[in-house]
Amino acid sequence: MKKYICPMGCIEPQERPGNCPVCGMKLIEKHKKHKEKHDDHLDKHHGHKAENFLKKFWLSLILTIPIVLYSEIFQKITGIKLPSFEGIQYIILLLGSIVFFYCGFVFILGAFREIRAKNPGMMTLIALAITSAYIYSVFAILFKIGHEFFWELTTLITIMLLGHYFEMKSISSAQKALQEIEKLLPDIVELEDGRKVRLNELKLNDIVIIRPGGKIPADGIVVEGKSEVNESMITGESKPVLKEVGSEVIAGTINGDGVLKVKVTKIGEETFLAGIKRLIKEAQASKSKLQVLADVFAKYLTFIAVSVGSLSFIFWFIFQKDLAFAIERLVTVLVVACPHALGLAVPLVVAISTSLAIHNGFLVRNRLQLELARKVNVVLFDKTGTLTSGKFKVKVIISQANLSNEEILKISASLNQYSQHFIAQGILEKTKEEGIELLKVEEFENLTGRGVKGKIQGKTYYLGGDNLLKELGIEKPKIKTVGTTVYLVEENKNLLGAIVLEDEIRKESFEAVRNLHQMGIKVAMITGDKKEVAEKVAKELGIDEYFAEVLPRDKVNKVKELQKRNLKVMMVGDGINDAPALMQADVGVAIGAGTNIAIESAGIILVRNDPRDIVKLIVLSRKTYRKMIENLFWATGYNVIALPLAAGILTFKGITLSPALAAMFMSFSTIIVALNALRLRYFTHNEPYVN
Repeated sequence: MKKYICPMGCIEPQERPGNCPVCGMKLIEKHKKHKEKHDDHLDKHHGHKAENFLKKFWLSLILTIPIVLYSEIFQKITGIKLPSFEGIQYIILLLGSIVFFYCGFVFILGAFREIRAKNPGMMTLIALAITSAYIYSVFAILFKIGHEFFWELTTLITIMLLGHYFEMKSISSAQKALQEIEKLLPDIVELEDGRKVRLNELKLNDIVIIRPGGKIPADGIVVEGKSEVNESMITGESKPVLKEVGSEVIAGTINGDGVLKVKVTKIGEETFLAGIKRLIKEAQASKSKLQVLADVFAKYLTFIAVSVGSLSFIFWFIFQKDLAFAIERLVTVLVVACPHALGLAVPLVVAISTSLAIHNGFLVRNRLQLELARKVNVVLFDKTGTLTSGKFKVKVIISQANLSNEEILKISASLNQYSQHFIAQGILEKTKEEGIELLKVEEFENLTGRGVKGKIQGKTYYLGGDNLLKELGIEKPKIKTVGTTVYLVEENKNLLGAIVLEDEIRKESFEAVRNLHQMGIKVAMITGDKKEVAEKVAKELGIDEYFAEVLPRDKVNKVKELQKRNLKVMMVGDGINDAPALMQADVGVAIGAGTNIAIESAGIILVRNDPRDIVKLIVLSRKTYRKMIENLFWATGYNVIALPLAAGILTFKGITLSPALAAMFMSFSTIIVALNALRLRYFTHNEPYVN
């Protein structure tokens, strides 16, 4: 299996390509010629964190100060001449050598890894620049063949170290939210029998006790107790959620003031939290189109820099007969063209947007889909469980015989008491609200696709929908109320009554549709429900277009139908039958509470069943893309201006760019890109309605 490492050695070998989560550099394939043991030693012991760069920066700065104070340029600018003594040049050589070998070695090691991976980049340019400057300076001092470059060399390394420190701090800051996931779980878990075990010793069906303020160790179901739980770190919802017997809880969330007993239903890699971690890894491995473009450009920029630097060296050496000046031009070109800003432009924005996505209640599996979300001009919602609650409530009870509404409800609920069907659950919920006791049912039979049958107090009853009436040869009554209707039929095929249920529209759906319209995006709905039901929901929500009575296998065709109209489609669904449509859509979004199949088919997952998060998603996509474009403009624009100056195009006008000044310009461009990316952290969906 291929392994990928950071040229800077920041992290251990990874199984997937991508960018280093610490410094943002592109990962390169690990070299296989050396023994694994040797490579592992390199990877683990030559790693660098932001603090390492800061320590080396301070040492480099301290050693650079005396070198600069004794340099010709300092004396010319300030008019101050420090006392000189025999052998001062060798002290400068010693100090410069320490800076080069100790402080600058990280760049040389990075270049070695890039070249070995046949992927030269920014480390290669820096290493070429400082190595050529150092070698020439050594010869200049030892053989007295010209002026040395030690003040340029040491200031260059010092500025580079500081620039890298700021880069790594920026990216570490962006990645911090992702790394915090590892800290959400407790180390020790208290079991019902009083024992305390380590988290990895927890087993399925264990009953754990969650004390006030405690972290929930695994996904499970509350079997005793009542308490509010803070789920904001998982769902992005700041309001605590009430948990009582039967409620599901998520690993990593924090208990409130009550005590809960929770039966463990998922552990380890099966937990919701582990799923989030997997999704984050997948997102880090996937790439934006702009990232691919930036990587290609950075690679070409390396070759351009080496070519321009070499040509400028040859030109100035031939026409000015000055080896020192020619080398200075070469070093300046190599330094100024380092694609640090370009390499950081997209990865930092991506890291921040991934973190923001988590805090706003959605997870990105595929970055390309996040990028495409900005182009969406129609959002196709699955109705049930997405725009509606998915929980049916009894709206009307209609009596067709001498039975009261309560008796019809009582018999219907009794027939359904062993069913998990959503219609049955709605009827049972109504009897619970009314305090109606259920009757004993004998000879119960489930009539697949039609309804149920059973004997109550010696009489046989049927309960079902249109298919049941058709089978029994009963004419369907005309009911004015729109909704899902089930009919209660006596054994002699007399229609006793009907119950009309309705899937309630979520309050959040109204806001989501309104905001999408304000953003210039059409809203469509797809459902297997009857036309009159779909029409009613669409009318209430103000939906532009709806597809009703659509069979599961035909949902994908409706997506294609929209795409044929040159529309970019975002499909939002939560069920197994939505999976093909999610894959066909330009952007597939799965509701996190939905099935695993739907989640695996989507590029983006909403943790909550809240359609308003679609608005946040599109806004974040637009703002992320805008930041990427801005950063690429700063990074490339800087090189267009700086590269000719570094080559000496204005030397005849008396304008010359020194290596140290080039390093400052390069670092400033990197810092500008980093700060611009960090502005994305102030993302808010309260100001989204701009194209």
